[in-house]
Amino acid sequence: MLSTNIKEATKPAHQQLEKIVVLRLKSIRSNADYADLLKHFYAYFSTLEKGFAPFMTAAVLPDYAERRHAAFLKADIEALGFDVNELPVATAPAITNVLQALGAMYVMEGSIMGGSIIVQMLAKGGITNGVSFFSGYGQRTGEVWGKFVGAMNAQAHSADEEAIAIETANETFRRFGDVFESAKVL
Repeated sequence: MLSTNIKEATKPAHQQLEKIVVLRLKSIRSNADYADLLKHFYAYFSTLEKGFAPFMTAAVLPDYAERRHAAFLKADIEALGFDVNELPVATAPAITNVLQALGAMYVMEGSIMGGSIIVQMLAKGGITNGVSFFSGYGQRTGEVWGKFVGAMNAQAHSADEEAIAIETANETFRRFGDVFESAKVL
């Protein structure tokens, strides 16, 4: 089953990205620091969404339109008093089919699973504004994640098809990490 295999196959890339993000989270001391972190997420997720959006039809993921998108990040940045004019460089994987789209979306949707922990970390530091993105789907987070996993599993019918989604998910994790290494802005 793709959901089991993708989790195992992407574990090293996921852990590497998590280290980078956690270090950034621990260094947040102000709304400006937090807005900077959100700009990295926004730069990458908005680029990623443009790549997979053409493949996210109602037949693939019926509730796609209701899902958390990069627009939430933009709104959070603006709620903190900042804008999205200067962003880090972000390069997403090339996406040419539904399986690649789901592999990329696995990374983005998976980020909500730890979102409540991030919101708690920020609150301990006195940051309570601009957390709509990391708040995910609130009480429905597990349910919404389950629907995504079900849709993802329904699309992969062979080991070869699973490999396509897994490869894209791994690349998505790696390229997301690259955004944090970039000192350049657009």
